[in-house]
Amino acid sequence: MNDIPEPDRHGDAPHPRMTEQLFGQKAAEAAFLQAWNTGRLHHGWLLTGARGIGKATLAWRIARFLLTDPPVQAQTLDPTPGHPSLPRIRALSDPGVMLLRRPWDEKAKKLKTQITVDEVRRLGGFFGMSSGGRRVVIVDPADDLNPSAANAILKLLEEPPAQATLILISHQPARLLPTIRSRCRVLRLAPLDLPALEAAVEQAGRHAAAANALAEGSVGAALELAEGGAETYEALVGLFAKPVLDRARARAMADACAGKAGQARLDATLNAIERLLHRTARAGLLGPPADAPDTEVRTLTRMAPHDAAARAWARVAQDVSDRAAHARAVNVDPAAIVWDALARIDAQARKL
Repeated sequence: MNDIPEPDRHGDAPHPRMTEQLFGQKAAEAAFLQAWNTGRLHHGWLLTGARGIGKATLAWRIARFLLTDPPVQAQTLDPTPGHPSLPRIRALSDPGVMLLRRPWDEKAKKLKTQITVDEVRRLGGFFGMSSGGRRVVIVDPADDLNPSAANAILKLLEEPPAQATLILISHQPARLLPTIRSRCRVLRLAPLDLPALEAAVEQAGRHAAAANALAEGSVGAALELAEGGAETYEALVGLFAKPVLDRARARAMADACAGKAGQARLDATLNAIERLLHRTARAGLLGPPADAPDTEVRTLTRMAPHDAAARAWARVAQDVSDRAAHARAVNVDPAAIVWDALARIDAQARKL
């Protein structure tokens, strides 16, 4: 079991449940504390914001706080020191907490692409066995819930067990059922400023120099960029630097993601595509980032010369993301997923 990868963990960085300190999210922490101190703790919480800015770390801070006998009036989310639940929470063995994430497919020997309804059904036994005490459920991320699982979570939000707190993490809350969003209190987390980003990167075991501007306030992005993501993004920008797509280079980029061996490359490439589309859309409104290298400035300027282009690229970004998510869910060849995304970007670029 120790060899099974954790889908909610970045590489070999510490899992969020092991991360003691949260940087740059004082406003979100204060909002939760206010709800606790006023006796108005909602049963459902939706933590939103970009990937890698601390949503899961905050979720686990909240879980530790709630499960270690917090004072009626608390000044911080720090748990009670030395509480016996703390080592159990770190080991995912505490009876008061349940983590729902993409499960391991024993037959296929890989992680499933979605959180299934069978995972949500485990909550029946969880609540039955831990009745009488406070319980916390973390869904990381709720974006991975398949339709049946999402409906099961919705039913739980509509009829929550006593003293239950459900924490849903979402990178793209617009994809969730409106009824799920309406039954949760939303905590919006912001990108980290540079000092907070550097501190968080160092806490994850990396040098602060990894906190470059391209990460845009995301610890997860900074770690990914330091592990080869920067080179992948640079190659992608170069691919669209000229008006005519170099199809041979594009095909090579897609083929590098094929098969099980290309899984990590697939994730890095899709993240690079998402980053390029978001930066392109923003450039159409605000211009290229001041700290962008010359090649990226030329590429963004050519692809997004005005605000109408920005709106078009925003639509392409959503379309590419949706198609990639669906394709991965039904096990489409990874090379085909990347090729489809590159072709759609090229088709939009040709319209300008």
